[in-house]
Amino acid sequence: MGVYESLLELIGDRERVSQNETVLEHHSKGIAYHAPRQPDVVVFPKTAEEVSRVLAFANEHRIPVTPFGAGTSLEGHVIPVEGGISLDMTQMNHIVDIRSDDFLAIVEPGVTRLQLNQALKPYGLFFPVDPGADATIGGMAATNASGTNSVKYGVMRDHVLGLDVVLADGSVIQTGSLAVKSSAGYHLTGLFVGSEGTLGIFTRLIVRLHGIPEATTAIKACFPTLEAAAQAAFAVLKAGVEPGKIELVDEATIAAVNAYKKTDYPVKPTLFIELSGSRASVDDGTELVKELCESEGAVSFVVETDSLARAKLWEARHHAAFAIQAAYPGKAMLSTDVCVPLSELPGAIADTRRLVNEQNMTAAIFGHVGDGNYHTVLAFDPNDAEEMARIEQVHAHIVRYALSRGGTCTGEHGIGIGKRTFLREEKGDAVGWMKRLKQLFDPNGILNPGKIFLP
Repeated sequence: MGVYESLLELIGDRERVSQNETVLEHHSKGIAYHAPRQPDVVVFPKTAEEVSRVLAFANEHRIPVTPFGAGTSLEGHVIPVEGGISLDMTQMNHIVDIRSDDFLAIVEPGVTRLQLNQALKPYGLFFPVDPGADATIGGMAATNASGTNSVKYGVMRDHVLGLDVVLADGSVIQTGSLAVKSSAGYHLTGLFVGSEGTLGIFTRLIVRLHGIPEATTAIKACFPTLEAAAQAAFAVLKAGVEPGKIELVDEATIAAVNAYKKTDYPVKPTLFIELSGSRASVDDGTELVKELCESEGAVSFVVETDSLARAKLWEARHHAAFAIQAAYPGKAMLSTDVCVPLSELPGAIADTRRLVNEQNMTAAIFGHVGDGNYHTVLAFDPNDAEEMARIEQVHAHIVRYALSRGGTCTGEHGIGIGKRTFLREEKGDAVGWMKRLKQLFDPNGILNPGKIFLP
């Protein structure tokens, strides 16, 4: 019996085991430049028991298994580089329980960020981790995602209290608990979060929730130079304002957003800032932010308190990556993801802008500057080997600049395929111990092979 037939027997539903060419193609890629690779078959489990059966079968027959969520990853995590099974978790999309008095929700991995927040509204709660795309909670945990709210609320690892995980041999373990803290043994939850599907497959997650603030204000401040905008962001953070979001977007990104969203924002380096909390604290914070931005030469300062106006403003920021793609049709995109100590941020951004200008490259710079994480999106022709080599050189320079200042090659995207080269440079001998953990949990190497580590 072949692999397809065996999986069909395990799942018992022809609609959820597919070799349809369109389905295979959809599961062959993420949304970045990495070369696609089709799986041999796609399986859509609905229960943890089905996941367990699939993994036990795959482990016995040494068949690679690559988990797949919304497909929004930027580092090729979902590409089945060795073929095998693409395990699409999107039909495991139930919100199991909302424990509002405990500020917790229990969800299946295919629940999306927007789906969860819609369900939380009647309780006056929200889940704050916001990578921009409507990613699945399981995928966000797998990459330790963060995004625009991380400066105030933290990253995905701060919000996952417990997991149900199916291991490579089909066995199931539970990590963590409903308690907000624990000193019981090794922190396995923290180990699995960010493991990119290489150690196990999540089937249930316990996530932390937060109360919706009384008041929220969005601010858009424009500056004459990118460096001035970066300095203003640093000044706001140093002043102790504690913004909920603080995002930097350069001129190229603003121009792309205007074309994509039919907006008319000034084509200037811009800070998007959100303050939330009590009305008094937000009003006081807004005045202080205005003073700090003006001291750095802000040429405009717009405040939005209306919820629809705020949503429109943040939609423009969230759609920046898609706007850049639309601005350069036919081009592939490489997005850097370095994160540096806050004091190093203005210098890092200035160095990146200098470099891309010297190379005469098409580039847009934006990011979550409140935590030192910024992205440089480089557009290029993937069929032009010389241009590709130049892009990789620029990428390497940006990463090594960050590493030399005590930073990291990836603040939120993960390693996947795209950043494997830099892991050894950043982590040194610790990589050997990471590989030992991988061998311990997945001795036959079936779970998302080809990711995180170079061969």
